[in-house]
Parts: sequence; C-alpha cells; structure tokens
Amino acid sequence: MIIAHKILQKRDWHTAAFDTITLEEEDRHRRRLMLKSDGGLDFLLSLKQAERLHHGDGLLLDTGQIVEIQARPEALYEVRAGDPHALLQLSWHLGNRHQPTEILPDHLRIRQDHVIAEMLTGLGAELTPVDAPFSPMNGAYAARHKHG
Repeated sequence: MIIAHKILQKRDWHTAAFDTITLEEEDRHRRRLMLKSDGGLDFLLSLKQAERLHHGDGLLLDTGQIVEIQARPEALYEVRAGDPHALLQLSWHLGNRHQPTEILPDHLRIRQDHVIAEMLTGLGAELTPVDAPFSPMNGAYAARHKHG
C-alpha cells in the first residue's frame, strides 16, 4: 500500500508532480483516509493530525513521488462592499455566524446560501455567484499548519 505521510507546501518542492488529486474544500481537511488520485492511483493519507490540504500543496508518497492537491471549483459568492470598512463589517457578521469565509485582498468568498445572501445584501453587500476553488481561513484554534 502506498502511503502519503507528509504535506509539502508548494514553495518546498521543485520537481514536477507525479499526479494530482482534486478535492472540494470539505474534503481537504483530513488526517487518515484512502484516496484515489486523478490518474487512478490508490493511496492512504496518513498524517499525525488532521491538517488542511491547500491548493498547490503536495502530498509526499513513501515512493518519493508527489501528488499535487487541486481545489475543485465550488458554487460560491464573491462578496464585495463599497469600502474596506464595510467589508470588515461584513466579515464580522459572517464570523459571528460561523460561516466559513475565504478572505481575499478586496473581497470575500463564501458558499452559496440564500439565507446568508439575504443577510449580506440587506447589509449593503454586492454578491456575485462564481464557480471557484474555496479555501476558507482556518479557525483560531485550528492546527498551526503554516502557509505563508
């Protein structure tokens, strides 16, 4: 059985990936799980603790090969506001509702949810539906896996 026992950040590996694995956000926070790469390779993910697998990271197989992690596009909203202060207020409301949120330089991304969409538009947000990879922030008490 082939085992992936280590996550490599994109900046820490410089060879071509052997294969890729494409996963939705909810499937990219794991510790131990049988996986199948996009090319059909079966392998066991076996980490010491659950970690978030980020788009572009690599899983180091015990064969020495690397399987690159790809984030599968998901149905999301891009959330924009009239100014940075208003965007901060929107992010506070999302956090107050424990809504997984990806924070980008000039907008936020959240999963499509009509109830949250109504709240945000009522607060003055502009929402644009998109299909895109989703990488929300880890919670404050999540494992300290660094992605600079």
